Amino acid sequence: MRTVSPSDTWVYALRLPHDPRAARVARMTVRSVLASHGRAEVSETVELLTSEMVTNSYLYTNGPASLRLTALADGRLRVGVWDSDPRIPAPFGRPPRDRVPIAPVDADRGRGLGLVEEYADCWGGVSLGDGSLDRRAGKLLWFEVSG
Repeated sequence: MRTVSPSDTWVYALRLPHDPRAARVARMTVRSVLASHGRAEVSETVELLTSEMVTNSYLYTNGPASLRLTALADGRLRVGVWDSDPRIPAPFGRPPRDRVPIAPVDADRGRGLGLVEEYADCWGGVSLGDGSLDRRAGKLLWFEVSG
């Protein structure tokens, strides 16, 4: 007799409207998915970094975003955020990557991508083009954390 065990790999995808509540929805989704798969040990980090990336998508684009959460076979988690702006910000560009500039102490913003740089094991970005009529245009930014 053979025992069937659930796969260690899985993928969740979520389409997010251009809405200030999108980051909260993304955090809640990530928390729920990770808890249901017994990955609570990385939940805080993944929630924080996901929230920062979705917030940037809301702040710097006028369109929707998509979130994709993937468990890889080796235990890593990959989070990807797509949006309609093709520009790849630091630190997501090709190596040698630009460092994220340090935000002034009194700034209200400017620390989010620095958190990705600090807490993710690796990250990257791909520009998908800037065709205004092409729904696939924009960029995909991603990061990975070890579980």
